[in-house]
Amino acid sequence: MREIRFGPAGSSDSFFEMGYKHTAQMPEYLEKFGLNAFEYQCGRGVNVRKETAESFGALCREKGIEPSLHAPYYISMASPEEQKRENSINYVLQSARAVDWMGGNRIVVHVGTCGKMERQNAMALALETLKRTLKALDEEGLSHIRVCPEVMGKINQLGSLEETIEFCRLDERLLPCIDFGHLNARTHGWLMEKGSVEKVFEELENGIGISRLREFHSHFSKIEYTTGGEKRHLTFEDTVYGPNFEPVAEMIIKKGCCPTVICESAGTQAEDAQTMMNIYKSLLNKA
Repeated sequence: MREIRFGPAGSSDSFFEMGYKHTAQMPEYLEKFGLNAFEYQCGRGVNVRKETAESFGALCREKGIEPSLHAPYYISMASPEEQKRENSINYVLQSARAVDWMGGNRIVVHVGTCGKMERQNAMALALETLKRTLKALDEEGLSHIRVCPEVMGKINQLGSLEETIEFCRLDERLLPCIDFGHLNARTHGWLMEKGSVEKVFEELENGIGISRLREFHSHFSKIEYTTGGEKRHLTFEDTVYGPNFEPVAEMIIKKGCCPTVICESAGTQAEDAQTMMNIYKSLLNKA
């Protein structure tokens, strides 16, 4: 069984405050927190060179850190424009190549928005584009890369829990990226209700099976929201919006899961990832 992993998305404020300047120094920094995962951020484009990525991957392996990669934010698999859908496939390919150079095998993908289309029509386009993406990965020899469609925070975005499960049903290599903060935001605080987190795990198990549930990818942060969903990421200091990590950790232990849990707090990603790791370990010792 794989090892459960905790780490940040990108660089926390303390990375620079501690005197670090370059991403190549990230593994050394993460070791100080006892973390073993890192999500490389390519939201604005995949601009990392092969040599740089391979060097970074080697440094990660030395410290026992598993890299994943966030694909560009502007991927739009449901765009009514064929060229934009084709571009989206290429952005996923670029992301897959980069994470492969690093020695990782997971990329997180925002599937897209509904735009002015009916939701079911947008879903149909996105599913077809995702199928084509998987075929393109096969043709590139990158079929081992796990594409992780993300649960999104804004209601107009494709990526409800149910939609994410539907995406993942296309192929066994697809893993859901369950962003608990996003899910809480798009449901206006539903994850704060007793039993809601358990329902999430049950829906995942029923939708994609226990094997993929046990290795799911995850983002976690507390997020402020409005009627339209996500507004802004917060830190673990928040006591208003949530969600809380304890119920998630309890279900991870109950279901025997070993996910990668990436923290996306606003500036305190590494510190809050460490907090989640400590919560998990404390509950595990009591189980």
